[in-house]
Amino acid sequence: MGTLWYGGSIYTMKTEGDQVESVYTEKGKIVEIGSLENLLAKYKGQIEQSHDLGGKVMYPGFVDSHLHIIGHGEKLLHLDLSLITSPEQVIEILKERVQQLEVGEWLIGEGWNENQWENPRIIHKNELDEICPDNPMMLTRVCRHAILANSKAINIAGIDENTEDPQGGKIVRGDNGEATGYFLDTAQEFIKKGIPGVSEKYLTKVVKSSIDDLVKKGLVGGHSEDLNYYGGFNKTLNAFKNAIDGNKRRFRTNLLVHHEVLDDMVNEGLGYNDGTEYIELGALKIFSDGALGGRTAWLSEPYEDDENNYGIPIHSIEGLETLVKKARKNEMPIAVHAIGDQAAWTIAKIIQKYPLKNGRRDRIIHAQIINENLLELLKEIDVVLDIQPTFVASDFPWIIDRIGKRRIGYSYPWRTFLKHGIPCAAGSDAPIEEVNPLLGIEAAVLRKSTIDGQYYNEKEQLSVYEAISLYTKGSAYAISHEEDRGQIIPGFSADFTVLNQDLFKVSPDRIVSTEVEMTIVGEHIVYQRK
Repeated sequence: MGTLWYGGSIYTMKTEGDQVESVYTEKGKIVEIGSLENLLAKYKGQIEQSHDLGGKVMYPGFVDSHLHIIGHGEKLLHLDLSLITSPEQVIEILKERVQQLEVGEWLIGEGWNENQWENPRIIHKNELDEICPDNPMMLTRVCRHAILANSKAINIAGIDENTEDPQGGKIVRGDNGEATGYFLDTAQEFIKKGIPGVSEKYLTKVVKSSIDDLVKKGLVGGHSEDLNYYGGFNKTLNAFKNAIDGNKRRFRTNLLVHHEVLDDMVNEGLGYNDGTEYIELGALKIFSDGALGGRTAWLSEPYEDDENNYGIPIHSIEGLETLVKKARKNEMPIAVHAIGDQAAWTIAKIIQKYPLKNGRRDRIIHAQIINENLLELLKEIDVVLDIQPTFVASDFPWIIDRIGKRRIGYSYPWRTFLKHGIPCAAGSDAPIEEVNPLLGIEAAVLRKSTIDGQYYNEKEQLSVYEAISLYTKGSAYAISHEEDRGQIIPGFSADFTVLNQDLFKVSPDRIVSTEVEMTIVGEHIVYQRK
C-alpha cells in the first residue's frame, strides 16, 4: 500500500524546470511519477493515503551538507550571543545569566562575533572575572575556532605562564606573558577538557531538540561532525541512535568520523556507510586550518591586516599525509576543513598523491579562499567542495580587511567552481550560521551582505536552480547517494520539502520569506505547518 502526492507544483530537479503532476510512493521510495490521471488509474487499489498539496510547491528534500547537529541543539539550549551588537551587550547578558547559576556551575555561551559589534574588540578575561569570579565561563566564537574563558576556567585547565601553545593553536597572552582568556583553535581544548562530561541521556535530548528544529526548517537530512567532542565515539553514536530511531524521528544523518575516534570506530567493527536506515558513518574528518575571523585560516600570502601572519596549520604536512593514509587503509574518503588557499592546496596535493580507488568521494570543506593554481589543481582531482553560501552574507565586508581587495576575486567563488565542473554541495555549518536552507539558497543567488546590504562578487551569483541543486543533488552526490537521493524520480527515497512559494518564481530577495509547509522523510510527514 502506498501514498499519492498531487495538487501542487512538483519539481523533480532532474533538469531545470522539470515538473510532474503527481508522485506515487511505497515503503519509503518513489515508485512512479506522472500525470494524476495515470497514477490514479494504475494504483487505484494500492493508494492508502492521498496528500493534496493544495497548490503548494514540492522539491526533493533539502539536505544540509555540513553542520554540527549537537552543536545546533546546544545553541538552542545554551546562551545565544549570535545577535549581540556590542561587547557591552555581551557583558550585560552574562550578568543576567550568572544570577541563574549555582556556584561552580559552568556558564557556556555560543556565537559571539566581534566583527558585527559597533566597537570590534576581544573581551579580556578580567572583564569576565568581574562578572562571575566563582563560575567557570567559556564563550565560543561564531566560527568555533576561538573561545573566551575567565580565570576560573583557566585555573581549572591548569594553564599558567609555562603552558606552551599546542600544535595548531595559540594561547593569546598579554605583554606580561599572562593568558588574556582568548584561545585559538586547538588551544581551546585546554578549556574544554575542564568541562564536566555529559551523559548519553543529555546528548540524546540535545539531538532530539536539534532534529525537531531542523525538520521545521525543511531539512530531511544533514551531514554532521559530532563524534569526537562529547565523551567518546560510542556514547555520541548511541545518542544519535536513541534520538533518530526511525519511528518517532526520521532524519537522513551522515556522521563524519573525526580522525581521533577512527580507532574507536574500527574497534567496534564498524566502517564507512555502516549504521542504520537513517544514520550512516561518513568520511574521516580532518582539520587543516582555522578560520578567517581569528586570522587562523592558512593562507599562501599573509593577512592584509596582519602582515607577518599566514594563519595556523593544524597539522604538519607529514601529519596530514599520515591521517590520509590511515583513511585509505580503512577504505574511507576524507572530509577536510580547509578555509585558506594554502590549506586547500596542501590537502588537494595529498589527495592527488593518495587517490581513492573505490568510487567514494573526498571532500574539501569551505574552500573559501582560492588562487589560480589551486583552481587548476581542483579541476584535476576527484573532490567535492562543501561550501556554505551564507558565509558570503555574513563575512562581507570585513573579510576585505583580512585578505585585501586583490584576493576578493578568488574568494567564495561558487559560480567559478560550477563553471569548471567542480562538484559542490551546500550547508550552513550550523551553529556557526543559521541552519535555514532558504537563507543559504538566497545568499547563493544574491551574494548580499547582511552587514551593509551591498552585493559582493556578483559575477559569482548562482541561479535559483543551481542553488537548490546544491542542497539536493549536491548533498546526495557528496556521499555517493546520487542514485537514490536528491531528485524526485522512480527508485529514489521519498524525501520531500514542501514550501508555500515557488522559489523559481518569487523574487530572489523574497526567498527567505518562504514558509515550510511540510517535510517528508521516507514517505512519512515529519513536520507539517499548522
